[in-house]
Amino acid sequence: MPLIASIGTALPPYEIKQEETRNFARKLFKDSFHDLERLLKVFESTEIDKRYFCTPKEWFEKEHSWEEKNNLFIENALCLGAEAITDCLRKVNLKPAELDAFICVTSTGISTPSIDAYLYNLLGMKSGLIRLPIWGLGCAGGVSGIARGLDLALANPESKVLVCCIEICGLTFIFNDHSKANLIATSLFADGAAAALIIGDQVNPLNVSAYERIPRILCSQSFTWPDTLGVMGWNVQKQGLMVIFSKDIPALIIKNMKPQVESFIHKRKLTPEDISRYITHPGGTKVLQAYEKALNLEVGALDLAKEVLKNHGNMSSCSVLYVLDKELKRKHEQDEYGLMLALGPGFSSEQVLIQW
Repeated sequence: MPLIASIGTALPPYEIKQEETRNFARKLFKDSFHDLERLLKVFESTEIDKRYFCTPKEWFEKEHSWEEKNNLFIENALCLGAEAITDCLRKVNLKPAELDAFICVTSTGISTPSIDAYLYNLLGMKSGLIRLPIWGLGCAGGVSGIARGLDLALANPESKVLVCCIEICGLTFIFNDHSKANLIATSLFADGAAAALIIGDQVNPLNVSAYERIPRILCSQSFTWPDTLGVMGWNVQKQGLMVIFSKDIPALIIKNMKPQVESFIHKRKLTPEDISRYITHPGGTKVLQAYEKALNLEVGALDLAKEVLKNHGNMSSCSVLYVLDKELKRKHEQDEYGLMLALGPGFSSEQVLIQW
């Protein structure tokens, strides 16, 4: 089965503490809610310490056009994407020109040619490269990218497949959107990029491994619940992409997640007791708590996801690759199973089963 050989990450230059964002929100939303101080408690309940952005905090204090935001998206996506890819490939002594397929995932900006085409030119990838841009899966995009990488590596076992997730969530902020959804988003989302290298069965062993054990990707599953289009996504406005973020997400996880996980792993004749590692997208504290409750997880099972959330916030699709990178650096027993999980617009679930 295909292997996850390496993970690379990249962060933008501006670090902003959570206390700073709460003070910013207090000023911005002061005339919008009579119970603002109660609502501002969300900044503490997220358990986020800091986040990273492509623009300084002063940028958020003014209105910006969608054209300006999208131009900044392309510029910063190229910088972060190139850095994450370089970090990923350096760990295994591989050059961009040696890649056979490139999956590029994002939901926070628009570009045609797509971002992967720009990175193809910037990094000197080969002209026969298979390119697969994925847009619009939001937080589910990272796990979906790994799943599509599995598909390509199974179809082309001699191939080296790169998955790169790039999200500039900060640039979607709309200054004059005084909705509760935007207040929550202001407390949660951040910028970042991550890349994962997947190698097929017929690829010669790589010279270097960043991890003690390299996991195999066994299978994947996607599931979309009907009539849930309003749970999360974007509402396109003149000023850009206005966030749609339902308060019902944790409840939906508690109600629906366990049956999906069980149906998925049962296909491999496994039970929840066989899964010892959970690599979940850190969508927020309440989301992680919902996962814990729905799947009856042991204390500490999602510590890595909580660590990523604490130090980086929710970086949409690339967050789960940050969690995966930390998980791969841990020690694992042979044949141990891990499950990657993420939810996104649709409303949908993406799952990938791995084994060391």
